[in-house]
Amino acid sequence: MISHAATRAVRANARVTARKDVDNRAQRQARVTTSRGKRTVETRANASEINAMNENFASQTPLEIMDAALEKFGDGLAIAFSGAEDVALIQYAALTGKPYRVFSLDTGRLNPETYELFDKVEKHFGIKIEYCFPEAQAVKDLVNEKGLFSFYEDGHKECCGVRKVKPLRAKLSTLTAWVTGQRKDQSPGTRNEVPACQVDPVFEGAKGGAGSLVKFNPLTDATSQEVWDFLRVMGTPVNELHEKGYVSIGCAPCTRPVLPGQQEREGRWWWEDASDKECGLHSGNLSAEAKAAQDAREATEEDLFKNSKVHALTRADIEKLKDEATHTETTIAVLYAPWCKFCQRMQGGYENAAENLSPKGIKFVKFRADRDEKEWSKENLSLESFPTVLLFPKGRSGYVKLGSERRDADSLQIFIESIVGKL
Repeated sequence: MISHAATRAVRANARVTARKDVDNRAQRQARVTTSRGKRTVETRANASEINAMNENFASQTPLEIMDAALEKFGDGLAIAFSGAEDVALIQYAALTGKPYRVFSLDTGRLNPETYELFDKVEKHFGIKIEYCFPEAQAVKDLVNEKGLFSFYEDGHKECCGVRKVKPLRAKLSTLTAWVTGQRKDQSPGTRNEVPACQVDPVFEGAKGGAGSLVKFNPLTDATSQEVWDFLRVMGTPVNELHEKGYVSIGCAPCTRPVLPGQQEREGRWWWEDASDKECGLHSGNLSAEAKAAQDAREATEEDLFKNSKVHALTRADIEKLKDEATHTETTIAVLYAPWCKFCQRMQGGYENAAENLSPKGIKFVKFRADRDEKEWSKENLSLESFPTVLLFPKGRSGYVKLGSERRDADSLQIFIESIVGKL
């Protein structure tokens, strides 16, 4: 069933194109040829204009927002295309019949399917995408110093800074406005505050200085279902990775399919905390309330793993366990943070495993490793992300770290038995 949003988009298209006294063939030709043209509108929106536009956009469709953006900024505006479902932005731009520009960031680490989509989009819409590349020397320095996969160890933001943010900054410095495919429902905490139009809070435009760049987010109030309904009815080319379970698509090493029921950006940088799943391109969209909540989240006193079979350790306790020359019993420990939703999800499995395996001589413990304990845990307990599960085998020293993200009761038992033998 097609959503109301898709229906509204088609109706809005009729309203926009009806203003042009041309037949269908001429409209199609216009969509192809005008995208190559030049139509610069010298303008710069101030705060009052932005507020007025947002008030108008509240009742308008993505197509009408795109039409207004192109009308106001012309050739000074470009659409950012990542190679995912944001291809809807290009479809909307084509439907306006106005000239439009599209740019993409080629990080050098994209999936083959994404490069194939770039080619399909260029041919389908009769456009040339403006490709942006990272500085070769910056990439060379990063890789030679830290290797090809350093982001798995120290976070993705440095690599994204080199491969995405810097090239984007350079591109945006030539524009007066840009269009993104951000939606409020994409990433809890980091995209809840995405207005349809805003003065870009992070980047500068061609005129330089704060407030010199306007950012449009026509899809902000759309859901994933509504975007896909629109793409299907329009026959728009899409990334083949979507058919393989990928929802949010970025660089190949940092993107994977999501499972049913998972939030769509959980497939990006999955080894990091949920609230950190931004590459830096849209970091300014955190509301003041969201920032305050993020700052305060580690102050929560609400605990996890409250089952009596799971024993809480202090730093002194777990340090003593770590330093034992020979462990006198097999202990499995979870390093956790109560606010981490991945820790919350594994609570049931960990407690079930404790109920089942404690009678067999396995001690289950927990150590809260956020706040003041986080840096110490990184240095001493191999903490990279929450949760981290460590096994201290009886009769041996040190610990073994669970390498999988499967943390249900059966998987935990397999992990223990693979190290200490059948229980």
